[in-house]
Amino acid sequence: MISRNSAFVYKGKPINAQSVADELGVQYVVEGSVRRAGSRVRITAQLIDAETDRHLWAERYDRELADIFAIQDEVTSSIVSILPGRVAAAAHDRVQRKPPENLAAYECVLAGKLLHHRAARADNEEAQRMLDRAIALEPGYAHARAWKACVLGQSCVYGWCADVEATMRTVIKEATLALSLDENDSDVHRILAAVNLLRRDYDKALYHQERALALNPNDDLIVVQQGEVLTWIGQADQGIEWIQKAMRLNPYHPERFWSHLGRAYFGARRYGEAVKAYRRISRADHSHLAFLAACHAQLGDAAAAKGAAQEVLQRAPDFSIERFIATQHYKHESDRERIRAALAKAQLPA
Repeated sequence: MISRNSAFVYKGKPINAQSVADELGVQYVVEGSVRRAGSRVRITAQLIDAETDRHLWAERYDRELADIFAIQDEVTSSIVSILPGRVAAAAHDRVQRKPPENLAAYECVLAGKLLHHRAARADNEEAQRMLDRAIALEPGYAHARAWKACVLGQSCVYGWCADVEATMRTVIKEATLALSLDENDSDVHRILAAVNLLRRDYDKALYHQERALALNPNDDLIVVQQGEVLTWIGQADQGIEWIQKAMRLNPYHPERFWSHLGRAYFGARRYGEAVKAYRRISRADHSHLAFLAACHAQLGDAAAAKGAAQEVLQRAPDFSIERFIATQHYKHESDRERIRAALAKAQLPA
């Protein structure tokens, strides 16, 4: 452990955690910030593994500035009590986690991820084959199993699988196994958050989403999912901010990010901005078009709403409002009712 006098050399300077760790000869770095706004203070702290640049722990403290010394004692005590356990867990993880011994397995996972991001049925099927090959080459590869669950989940969401219930059972099995193999893989928690959203278990979804975000706060897929989760639980205004952050983190993000943003705008009743987001999707499917029709209806543009509704029925002739609502993961009935009413206003069949 390095003394505070050594650490104070970096006070007020922009730093790189890995460079500081090299200079001081340490494995882990705690960094943070203090911001004041009126009578309140916000203190943030995070623990970083300098070798891998992984965030192992992060916390934010929002307090009234009435007794700054009491706040200082509270935050110091909290950090000191938490860090030994996190460092010990990270050390254990370092011993347990090994890169895949088979380079071909690693390459298959990379290929599977790329195919998944294209969000097309044929690519999804090929991604499944790539991930199955990775697992066959290295059965204990947690990341491969997590991504297999992710790709299978995508096939469920888009209706590309023959048996949704059977596929979801496989998703849960693979994600649970991945968690047992590596509980500190952020993608495992990201996928378990998504799985629990599908199952309408919002508490578990939030737990796994928070774990994913704590483990890897700069992963655009995790950050965008934070926006999705907030939208589904009725906090669309905050959801918009997270989705936009994900887009900034990855300017070359998958096109589906625009769908997430459009849905969040709809939830926030910002229908004009939702229309602009959905218009950015080059290969809009019937669900995107349904939201587009709903937005136009809410804006009072009957002609545009009718046109989008007609496109919906061309893409999905058996479309019904109630079947569509059943695919949405809103926690609150009021959110379901608003999209239901907007789709009816767009003259889509009940």
